[in-house]
Amino acid sequence: MNLRDLVYKLYARRVEDRLDHDQAPKHIGVILDGNRRWARAAGGTAEQGHKAGASKIEELLGWCAETDVEVVTLWLLSTDNLNRPESELLPLVGIIEDTVRDLAADGRWRVHHVGQLDLLPASTQKVLKEAEQKAGDVDGILVNVAVGYGGRQEITDAVRSLLSNRAARGISLDECAESLTVEDISEHLYTRGQPDPDLIIRTSGETRLSGFMLWQSAHSEYYFCEVLWPGFRKVDFLRALRDYAARHRRYGG
Repeated sequence: MNLRDLVYKLYARRVEDRLDHDQAPKHIGVILDGNRRWARAAGGTAEQGHKAGASKIEELLGWCAETDVEVVTLWLLSTDNLNRPESELLPLVGIIEDTVRDLAADGRWRVHHVGQLDLLPASTQKVLKEAEQKAGDVDGILVNVAVGYGGRQEITDAVRSLLSNRAARGISLDECAESLTVEDISEHLYTRGQPDPDLIIRTSGETRLSGFMLWQSAHSEYYFCEVLWPGFRKVDFLRALRDYAARHRRYGG
C-alpha cells in the first residue's frame, strides 16, 4: 500500500466514524453517469467504460449494506439512451444484462425492474423477468434496476394504468377526476409500495436529474459530485451520506 492509498483509507475511516447511522437515508437513487468520459480519459472504449461502471455497482451495494439503506435505485439505461448508435447500444445492453444476472445470483439483494419492458430487446426483457423472479424474495437491500426508464414516461404510464383500472371498475372519467389524489397516482408508479428516495446521487459533475424519478424526488435531497462513475470511491459515498445527514429536512414546514 502506497502513501496515497494509506491517506485515503485513513480519511475514509475518519469520515465513516463521524457518520450518524440513525441519519442514514433509507432509499438512495443513483444516476451512474460518466462511464464514457472515464473511458476516453483512460484511452479506452465506451464499452470498457460501461464495464468498469458495472463493476462498481457491487462495491456500492456493499457500502450501502454497511449502513441502514433499505432501497437503492440504479439508473442503468434511460429511454433517451435507446437512441444511441447500435454499435454502442448493443454492447451496453449486453453489459446491463450481465449485471442484472449477477445481482440476482449474488444472493444478497432483491431485484426489481423499473421502466418500460416493451421498449427493450426480448433478451433483456427475459433477463429482467428472470432476475426479479429469482431474487424477488431475498432478505436484503431492494435494488431497483432502472432499464428503459424515463421519468415522464413513468408518470404517463401511471396515469394510463390508473384510468384503465378505474374504467374497468365502471368509474366515469368525471368521477375519476373529481376524486383523484396524489396517492392514487403513486400507487401506479413503477416503485409503488416503496418509500420515495431520500437521497439522489449523480456523478460526473452534471447538476440535473435528466428525468430521473421525477414524481418520487419531490422531497429528495440531491448530491452532485465531480467524480466519474467508474472512479466513484467509498469516501465519495460517505461524503454524500455526511452531506445528507447535515441537512435539515423540513418538507415545507
